[in-house]
Amino acid sequence: MDLGKAGWLSSMLEESVAAHVRAPAPVVPPGLSDSSSGRARARSYLRRMLRASGLLYGTPADGGAPAEGASSESSGAVAPEEVLFRAVVRTFARMALDIAALAGTPLGPRREQLLLLFAVLTGQLDEAQAIEEKVRLGHEAPKRLWGRVEDALERRALSLSGDPAYGLVLHNGALYADAHMFGRQALDYFSRGGLNREMARRRIDFAARQKALLVEVLTGLACVDRQPTFSARRAILRQVEDLGLPDALESELRTAVRQSFERRGSLSTAVKGVRSVDLRRFILEQTLLASLVDGRKTRGERAFIDQLAHALRVPESTVHQLELEVAEFYAKNRSVVDVFTVSSAANLMGEDMVSRMQNTLERNFHRLMQEVRETGELYQLLTKAARGQTLTAEERQRMRAQLIDVAKAIPALAIFAAPGGMLLLVALAKVLPFNLLPSSFQDEPEPVSPEGDGTGGGDEPPARKVG
Repeated sequence: MDLGKAGWLSSMLEESVAAHVRAPAPVVPPGLSDSSSGRARARSYLRRMLRASGLLYGTPADGGAPAEGASSESSGAVAPEEVLFRAVVRTFARMALDIAALAGTPLGPRREQLLLLFAVLTGQLDEAQAIEEKVRLGHEAPKRLWGRVEDALERRALSLSGDPAYGLVLHNGALYADAHMFGRQALDYFSRGGLNREMARRRIDFAARQKALLVEVLTGLACVDRQPTFSARRAILRQVEDLGLPDALESELRTAVRQSFERRGSLSTAVKGVRSVDLRRFILEQTLLASLVDGRKTRGERAFIDQLAHALRVPESTVHQLELEVAEFYAKNRSVVDVFTVSSAANLMGEDMVSRMQNTLERNFHRLMQEVRETGELYQLLTKAARGQTLTAEERQRMRAQLIDVAKAIPALAIFAAPGGMLLLVALAKVLPFNLLPSSFQDEPEPVSPEGDGTGGGDEPPARKVG
């Protein structure tokens, strides 16, 4: 199954259909019953799938494993960009097949039905209609239609990378826009039992507008700290071209991007048409992800994100939660790297995140200490750690679990209970035990051997003293 060799898409979709037949049936999403309509079940599934699969972040979490017998991929001879592309195609196919099952669509030529959906994804509506006619007549799609869709997918496969050294962090958001459109199209196609060309065109246009809006916002982020160089400008404009937007929209976007290079545009104006909650989250999540590409945020980037959140009417607590969700995904899926954008440092959340959490702890120091004192074992463990005594693995685990319980009791620290909150405790693990203790404990330094004290903090700088 070599990308670029005729028939690769047919083989991949055939494998996907066979794997789906063997796989357990998709679970009815929480909050819905088996009596709920098929469309409602499929719609709820799609919302969860986009996030749980990693498509929201441009990196499928479990779609990258090679298919059985795919020796060329497992041999390491395949470029990482191609591995990612294959993972995306497989994940899209699995998503569509799950939607068909949940929607209660009668069995049919699933391989050709998937081909139709990929034709819509690449904007080939004439080809999609021709494939639908073959499906209706019970015929296989001819090789020329397979070839056209294969060629279109290949052109899209690596077109969003731009220049990683200079361009925008665009692949993730563009892929999510495609995934959302593909999922909605699959939902409509399998629920309706056929292709509605006008609705398909509307979905394609909406995805294009999503991408254009994302380019505007990310260009603003790229210009926060300094005016982009000539090479950066050229790379960004090339990425705009690679998006394959409608001509009028592309021309409008290129003008807006060039203006951003010279002077900072108004975020409120750029996002004034964003009304849906999902689109607000999409823009903010992708901006947060772009700001994490080097593992830290500058002061200018932080201010830009705050202004964007304000323009989108997203509360600060939600911004913090989104930061944690993005970080948590990459922390859990380090083996799957988005080769276009995210460095290995992306899961660090940035020093400013840790700093802001530490400030929150300090502002609530007295309430926190009262909670700690009332938790007898936790107080003993913290005291033991502060005096340089070694904690066993079980003790450290209990200490962290009880710290979470304490944090939940204080509204200002409720973020620790949010998804990804454990990451903050991990990041602050070496700081918390020292900063939470009264100064009387901190004023009693213990001699430490050059190898450290066995708690994992021997290489850390002295913690900043509270108060």
